[in-house]
Amino acid sequence: MKVKHLHTPLSDEDVLGLKAGDNVLISGVIYTARDAAHKKMVELIERGEPLPIDLKGQVIYYVGPAPAKPGQAIGSAGPTTSGRMDAYTPLMLEQGMKACIGKGLRSAAVKEALEKNKGVYLAAVGGAGALLSKRIISSEVVAYPELGAEAIHRLEVKDFPATVINDAYGNDLYEEGIKAYAR
Repeated sequence: MKVKHLHTPLSDEDVLGLKAGDNVLISGVIYTARDAAHKKMVELIERGEPLPIDLKGQVIYYVGPAPAKPGQAIGSAGPTTSGRMDAYTPLMLEQGMKACIGKGLRSAAVKEALEKNKGVYLAAVGGAGALLSKRIISSEVVAYPELGAEAIHRLEVKDFPATVINDAYGNDLYEEGIKAYAR
């Protein structure tokens, strides 16, 4: 199976070159954000105020990383359940976000927003946070430090592994998998 290499920020062409089921390795800068940070950003958008990060072409990783041990860039950094961000994701995509990484299913509204805004939803392996953290070169809190682990971190990653679950064409790897085994 061929692995696709992605370098951030992502363009429409990068996203449109991906299909559900593709394995990717991401290098460059990605940002972390969970529910609390999403809520704060959506409130800023609704008030017409600037965001603490530019979302254009960005990848948001749904993670609350553990503190780094001495000599490490970051502690364990496994994905959290993506469905908790479903209420916020369509608006984030409208602001230019191109990809989000988490685990689990996404709502119909998120899938529609991925198609409309040329975005993709990627899954990282749950339970593998210690291994995934080895792909993170540096970590810096860039917004909402009061949220602790849920603050927005700027991560520099090298060959961060993920799988395309929902592509910009409306395909869903989870649904395709169920259909393949139902035969």
